[in-house]
Amino acid sequence: MGPTATGKSALGLALAERFDGEIISVDSALVYRGMDIGTAKPSPVERARLPHHLIDIADPDEHYSAGRFRIDALAAMEDSAARGRLPLLVGGTLLYFRALLQGLSPLPPRDPELRARLEAQAASLGWSAMHRRLAEIDPAAAAGIQVQDRQRIQRALELVLLTGQAPSQLRGAGVGPPAGWHFLTIGLVPGDRRLLADRISSRFAHMMEQGLLHEVSSLCTNQSIASAPAMRAVGYRQLMAHLAGEMSLEQACERAIAATRQLAKRQLSWLRGERLDLMVDPLVADPIPAAVRCVATALRRGR
Repeated sequence: MGPTATGKSALGLALAERFDGEIISVDSALVYRGMDIGTAKPSPVERARLPHHLIDIADPDEHYSAGRFRIDALAAMEDSAARGRLPLLVGGTLLYFRALLQGLSPLPPRDPELRARLEAQAASLGWSAMHRRLAEIDPAAAAGIQVQDRQRIQRALELVLLTGQAPSQLRGAGVGPPAGWHFLTIGLVPGDRRLLADRISSRFAHMMEQGLLHEVSSLCTNQSIASAPAMRAVGYRQLMAHLAGEMSLEQACERAIAATRQLAKRQLSWLRGERLDLMVDPLVADPIPAAVRCVATALRRGR
């Protein structure tokens, strides 16, 4: 696990080839078909080298949740293990890692009528005001949600109104880790954020050279996809604004890079709360040798 642009996919491939493993993606964007360039999805060549799971399993206008990820990931883990392969969970969606490792509390289902009322309030007040309302009720929940993330703001306020409890308290009452599994956690944690920022900028420039703008434009021809939560992913959201005439391409690229850096900052904050068996700075040294030693030792001990 680790922030964006730190080489998680390359490390996962190296470990999978060394230990006869299979990759299980832990990424909330890689699940979507057609979102390839902007998500840095493993190439067909890389995916042909060994099995990859939980990639291209949903359309962009589908709702994919942490709860669904937990179910899908456990099924993929069981499938890999049944064939004598080592499941390797690789990605940067730390909420999904937490859902798998700690479990999720049983939450009430979505309430269409209540959601419609919240939408109407947001149309009148703005989502920034709705975020401030959430911050007054549950500062911890609001701190983990961006002001422009209306889907999560809406869900958090919905939970408050349905249960009378703060969302952060509800989500803390998880069902626990899956029985019968032992987890080894490896974190790619860069120490110099300036170096990471430079890497993010270079990677986004490469995505644009690969045709990211065309990818976003093609997805937006389907209105149900253009309005889907999946398209609010960093890079996609800003380029959609450019295509809508809201900003220049240069501005969109600058904002996409800034948003990606903010994402990396949040991911690093999450990592501070994780119990890691190995922490490696991938911008200082190649993480593969240390990770190989760590996994080999754990396997010898029967973990």
